[in-house]
Amino acid sequence: MIRLLIVEDEPRMSEALGELLRREGYEVCVCTDGQQGMLAIVDQDFDAAILDVMLPGASGFEIAAAARQAGRSLPILMLTARDAVEDKVIGLDSGADDYLIKPFDARELLARVRAMTRRVTPANAGKRYGDIVLTMDGFDLLCLHTGQSVRLTPKEAKLLDALIETDGRTITRELLAVRAYGYQDTAEYNNVEVYLTFLRRKLKFIGSGVGIKARRGLGYQIREDAGV
Repeated sequence: MIRLLIVEDEPRMSEALGELLRREGYEVCVCTDGQQGMLAIVDQDFDAAILDVMLPGASGFEIAAAARQAGRSLPILMLTARDAVEDKVIGLDSGADDYLIKPFDARELLARVRAMTRRVTPANAGKRYGDIVLTMDGFDLLCLHTGQSVRLTPKEAKLLDALIETDGRTITRELLAVRAYGYQDTAEYNNVEVYLTFLRRKLKFIGSGVGIKARRGLGYQIREDAGV
């Protein structure tokens, strides 16, 4: 799960942002003043941050600058009620990656967050291929593009893990079964296609661009832009 830091001192805004992003599947930490936010962004691991500019204790500019000085490379989105070019320049020079003017549409905010986190691999992630991450416990499949996730069965997870290990190379059904399950009998080879069908459905469900392609007479191939 992608971890987001929100630093916003206006109670209704911070609550609304937190609820909106949690509904989209993000793990959210909310700080309500600049000093809190500065400590959090420097001392904790976040995958992205949303910072209000005008904050008590320390401004969003100062928080972003502190994050960069501490070596934090997470994407940062600035929120401000001011549309002055100078403010945008200061924010970007402080280390922000994007800027959003209040009031804003929730759909635009979500789109900006998705764009910022598209290339982010969550700190607790296990294996990544394309826009998907198979988490460390091996059973949660996350799409970085949409923020959606789905639970896999143990057999689905082992099969996907084996496919990710091929890094897009074609693998025979028999070898795939052996790598995933250690099976050596024909009956289990035949079950591979059943679990691949389930995996394709779950990849589609979370909106991933990753697909599993059957190559006639050769085997299977995981691809970043493949259809079912």
